[in-house]
Amino acid sequence: MTPQTVSLPVRLSGHAVGPGRPWPMGASFTGDGVNFAVFSAHAEMIELCLFSPDGRKELARLPIRERDGDIWHIHVGGLTLGTVYGFRAHGPYAPEQGHRFNPHKLLLDPYARALEGRLKWSDAVMGYKIGSPRGDLSYDTRDSAFAVPKAVVTDPSFSWGNDQAPRTPRSDTVIYEAHVKGLTALHPGIDKQLRGTYLGLCSDPVIEHLQKLGITAIELMPVQAFIDDRFLVAKGLRNYWGYNTLAFFAPEPRYMSKGALWEFQTMVRRLHAAGIEVILDVVYNHTAEGDEWGPTLSFRGLDNASYYRLAGGGRHYVNDAGTGNTLNVTHPMVLRMVMDSLRYWVEVAHVDGFRFDLATALGREAHGFDPNGGFFDAIRQDPTLSRVKLIAEPWDIGPGGYQLGGYPHPFHEWNDKFRDGLRRFWKGDAGMTRDLAARLLGSAERFDHSGKGATSSVNFITSHDGFTLDDLVSFTIKRNFANGEDNRDGHSENHSDNLGVEGLTADRKVQAARALRKRNLLATLMIAQGVPMVLMGDEIGHGQGGNNNAYAQDNEVSWIDWSNPDTGLLAFVGRLAVLRKSLPVLRQRRFLHARQRPTDKTPDVIWRRANGTVPQSEEWHDPSFRCLCVELRMAAEGGDPSREAVFAVFNAGPATALHLPDTAPGWELLLDTTRPDLTSGPPVSEAPAHSVLLFRALTGTPKGDHA
Repeated sequence: MTPQTVSLPVRLSGHAVGPGRPWPMGASFTGDGVNFAVFSAHAEMIELCLFSPDGRKELARLPIRERDGDIWHIHVGGLTLGTVYGFRAHGPYAPEQGHRFNPHKLLLDPYARALEGRLKWSDAVMGYKIGSPRGDLSYDTRDSAFAVPKAVVTDPSFSWGNDQAPRTPRSDTVIYEAHVKGLTALHPGIDKQLRGTYLGLCSDPVIEHLQKLGITAIELMPVQAFIDDRFLVAKGLRNYWGYNTLAFFAPEPRYMSKGALWEFQTMVRRLHAAGIEVILDVVYNHTAEGDEWGPTLSFRGLDNASYYRLAGGGRHYVNDAGTGNTLNVTHPMVLRMVMDSLRYWVEVAHVDGFRFDLATALGREAHGFDPNGGFFDAIRQDPTLSRVKLIAEPWDIGPGGYQLGGYPHPFHEWNDKFRDGLRRFWKGDAGMTRDLAARLLGSAERFDHSGKGATSSVNFITSHDGFTLDDLVSFTIKRNFANGEDNRDGHSENHSDNLGVEGLTADRKVQAARALRKRNLLATLMIAQGVPMVLMGDEIGHGQGGNNNAYAQDNEVSWIDWSNPDTGLLAFVGRLAVLRKSLPVLRQRRFLHARQRPTDKTPDVIWRRANGTVPQSEEWHDPSFRCLCVELRMAAEGGDPSREAVFAVFNAGPATALHLPDTAPGWELLLDTTRPDLTSGPPVSEAPAHSVLLFRALTGTPKGDHA
């Protein structure tokens, strides 16, 4: 059916209305007015709705009469920056055919650069009648304008001065995953008015902290405007993580103190001045509108059949993201929106890269996941986007969803094999030594193809999704009761270990064991080939009381408590970063394959047991093999004549005698996790129980041939 509605008989006196132009998309200030352009392939009419500055009163509805292909456009003279607006779309309400047009629902411009107001949950935002026996096939005629955020015409100009992107090489990158509010809400060194904001994030105390850690890039959890899920609001909770995007071009208002884009731009400029790149965690796999039972806020009302991947003849939504819907990036206009959004953040906000949430959904074509699909082709050919850092979360819950190692260059990928392998090795699981060897060399079995480098793997022990590092060594089971889902949510297989006592304890021996386990995990992370990522707060002992899915905990559970930081661990992480930076052999672009270097005929990697012997095939499968040693040099294919070598020891077992290789005249001890304050020292003849050691070869003539 095609329900009818009558436009408001309001005249817009003193404003010349003209055809405008179909570009750029969204609202653009032209000097003498504002041009509006919006996409819909199936609408029969679209109206531009203008509102009072506070968004409460609808002043006029103007039918958009010009259409260039599927882009509707209009120019309204006399409008200025700050104009508040929305759209209403007329067309068939036929859910079985994929169409859900309802002009009673005010729609946010998909290209909105700023928002006025927040979503007020009401049955009026639903396109169907709540409680109707016809369910989502019913039709609701209540006006939703009072409840939905509106778009604001903005000026993105900013005085960037001499801002220069750090452009840190991939091999030198150290990532810090952070949440704008969580990192700053409780920081005593930040002005109270700025805590929890972009400006708070770029304050001197935060920047100094990041520099102390040796961080080169901060990866921010979603900052594109998002909404709080209705079921969370009903429970008195909020969507803390932000993976519920509504506006792909607008910075999230809750992290602003003044409500202006310049706050975000200032944050980027100050971080750049400190040599720190800004990477955004972006969610283009789905939107906040959910499935057929969700609200009509923007995309659904403008052109449901184009924006979303549909099933069941069009009534239902493909749910590859597990959140109710999946954006249809195979549609050229939807793909254009995603590309325009990415370019906007690079060109207007100067960000340095993106981490794509559930990225497999973006690469799924009709025949399945395709590394040469339209999304990847569009990014790789783009002169702006192809030069920034691109990181994929290489999975979703759709068919063929797990694609670790399947992304094209220049994508990095979050490596969960690294996460789980390290956790299990240090936890003491049998048979994990061979897996550790693969993780230390950049997971070549996954990434060494198609010209990809060892920097393709983003190595991490913890991330926002799961236990913090402190909880990883303090809990064996999750404790997510505060989320209101009876502890059913979150992962159950965490490969965690409480070291003898569940939760907090005053037992000094348990505390010491936990501290050592954390140092071993972090040291392994920083020694491994690839790009290391540290979760915010791990460096000072932040815990979440065993909650491994704190997506709804916008409170002290997730906010970093700066009142009693583990300063010893903080200093240790900083030393690890310095050590990694000082040793190019630890951060190579090329994979290591135990091939002889043409410069000195020495293999670029030699695996050893603690007694100095090279492990044989059957020994790699020995469950008692718990002390792995490795001698590393610059890659044979690299052509680097450097003879610098390091010898690393990873002992997850008891103390054992250690034989240092005779491929160097001597060795200097640089790291011993059982002695965290050590910066250098003479070689040792024993690997302490549960330890990581790192030696650097002294220069000169080797004592003998390598084993």
